[in-house]
Amino acid sequence: MGPKQFHDVVMAFPETEFTKSYGQPAYKAFGKFLTRLRKEDDSVVLGLVPLDEREMLCEAEPETFHFTDHYKNYPYVLARLKRIDVKRLRGYLTRQWRHNAPKTWLKAFDAGAPLPPVTKKAPRPRARKTR
Repeated sequence: MGPKQFHDVVMAFPETEFTKSYGQPAYKAFGKFLTRLRKEDDSVVLGLVPLDEREMLCEAEPETFHFTDHYKNYPYVLARLKRIDVKRLRGYLTRQWRHNAPKTWLKAFDAGAPLPPVTKKAPRPRARKTR
């Protein structure tokens, strides 16, 4: 899979946008982190992967799945873009996308009912340090 196909798969999820997260290009769904493509190793960041599942994936398919020290203590796994297939990618993204979706919105989506508007929260102002 190439970057264009990856972008198309991610953007097919409703309420998804291409934006930035911690200064890096990323995708958000409902205003929350969904995934990003790491340019440094052409890997996709996949969330909501329990540590035991990640360990099993990395052991069974090290050519596809890996992680860096940065993600060591967090439920994320990295998947090499050229090695992961669309169906599997969509499965992992669906897990994170459903987690991000507001419960009332998701209930209507699952029922095929009209979707309520999504209200995005304004970013919280940063707290000023006082001395």
